[in-house]
Amino acid sequence: MNTIDTKISKHQNDIIQKYASGLFKDVSLEFYGIKTAKIKELINVELPKIEVSGGSADYIFLLEDDTYLHFEFQTTYNKDDLTRFAGYDMRLYERDKRRIITVIIYSADVRQAETELDIGTLLYYPEKIMMYDYDGNTIYTELAAKVNDGQEITDIDMLNLILLPLMRNTIPPEELAVQSVELANKIPDIQKRDACIAATVAFASKYMDENKINELLEVLKMTNIANLLVQDAVNSTRKEMADIANLLVQDERMEIAKNALREGLSIADIARITRLDEPTVQQLQEDME
Repeated sequence: MNTIDTKISKHQNDIIQKYASGLFKDVSLEFYGIKTAKIKELINVELPKIEVSGGSADYIFLLEDDTYLHFEFQTTYNKDDLTRFAGYDMRLYERDKRRIITVIIYSADVRQAETELDIGTLLYYPEKIMMYDYDGNTIYTELAAKVNDGQEITDIDMLNLILLPLMRNTIPPEELAVQSVELANKIPDIQKRDACIAATVAFASKYMDENKINELLEVLKMTNIANLLVQDAVNSTRKEMADIANLLVQDERMEIAKNALREGLSIADIARITRLDEPTVQQLQEDME
């Protein structure tokens, strides 16, 4: 059995995010009372630093109506968080000029939360999903019955499975996340299985501490996602080796070009001999001068 480190690299995390985002394509959140267009794709947004703590959003999705869906996961309630989310949305709108719908998903530890920020000239009113309103025990039992019976898993079933650790439950969230991955690993459809597992791990990183995440990653080793991560690491290593080889060849070409420039050959002739493009040779000549 292939194994993976209990600490996932940024590149490996990108692979998990890719599989996780596949779960949300064409999915609607109407089950949770949120009416938007269907999700089109996950967006990796890099914005300039925001001068408040935590300047990045949890998730940004592009919707089919060309608007953004901004997801945030919260295990506690703090009205100051609304200022942070609003700041992020303003930066995002300033850059892309797209309408933004923000959804804050509160774990079952939060019973009540205001989502309105009124600063006079501006009103910030994100949507909220209170996981306390959902009976995790019942939902898990129903999901387990469907999976064990080999029944087809719907989009809503998949969303419930990955959000299960946040729901009201008699089991601690970190233990429920492990059970969710184990249950997802029994789904017959391999694409749905990988998407559920990846999304559960990706979301868990937003509400679990590092030690609990490491425990979850131990369970991840027994899934197909682990094999995909290992293969991706091998392919990345091969690519890095190829890039190094190309750089060595490039260095040799550059050295030949330098010698040819010293001998007074034309830029066109040097480009033809070394297979470098003419702008590169031109820049090299200017650097030498």
